[in-house]
Amino acid sequence: MHSSETLSPATPLSPAQPTAQLTAQLSLQQVSKVFPGRDRWSDKLLKRTSRPFVALDDINLEVKAGTFVSIIGPSGCGKSTLLNMIAGLSQPTTGTITLNDHPVVTPGPDRGVVFQNYALMPWMTVAENIRFAVETVYPQMSIVQQKSIVQDYIGLVGLGGAESKHPHELSGGMKQRVGIARALAINPQILLMDEPFGALDALTRGFLQDEVERIWEQERKTVILITHSIEEALLLSDQIVMMTRGPAARIAQVLEVPFPRPRKREELDQYPGYHSLKAAMEHHLSCETRAVEESRIRR
Repeated sequence: MHSSETLSPATPLSPAQPTAQLTAQLSLQQVSKVFPGRDRWSDKLLKRTSRPFVALDDINLEVKAGTFVSIIGPSGCGKSTLLNMIAGLSQPTTGTITLNDHPVVTPGPDRGVVFQNYALMPWMTVAENIRFAVETVYPQMSIVQQKSIVQDYIGLVGLGGAESKHPHELSGGMKQRVGIARALAINPQILLMDEPFGALDALTRGFLQDEVERIWEQERKTVILITHSIEEALLLSDQIVMMTRGPAARIAQVLEVPFPRPRKREELDQYPGYHSLKAAMEHHLSCETRAVEESRIRR
């Protein structure tokens, strides 16, 4: 993965990491996103009442298969907007997004999405929520196969015994594990996670971070994670994309995270380069956030 500016610690990548393919699995080239100004009727004429808003500008990014990528930046920098375009939920205003050299123009089963708000169907059980995704993507698959896949992924996320529970009977952490199982059960090429732990308490968040690390070790899917947490990004990522503030947010740096896998939270700060990486991220976010606040004061 690369951008116009890359910071790479001298420590080599661990041999435990997967060998990436030579070409990018996911490619974003000169991507921008502009939201039009609002229109309203006035004196029988349609008038534009606000200027277009440039959310993202000139985003260039390449992600190789099997890579865990975190995107971090100040609030309002367009992280979720970027993820929505990769998911095919919205389209770039300019530029191209390709997955395995095919343009991304609509949502598809090659991209699984885990949302912050769980997005579970409340009238369905744990197993039914996951099976609904499987049978939608693989309608020709036998019921026996579908049930087998559902059970496999319920086991993978540690929800054995909760198959018949409905979302209102689950904790926030359990709901998010259902969302992860549902996204993985369709066997996507890329897993997209939009601040999946943001609404959870610190203890549950830490537990699920460890679970995601464990699941990634088993599945080795390409993952793109939106997060506000520096520690979370350093624990989980191979690479960290740091965004500038908006409007017209860009990629400021891409940090390589060379820590060996599997990683242990309690040992993370002992890895060579940990403190320098953390300091670089803290400095970047502090500067960008301060600039955002100063801009608001001037307005």
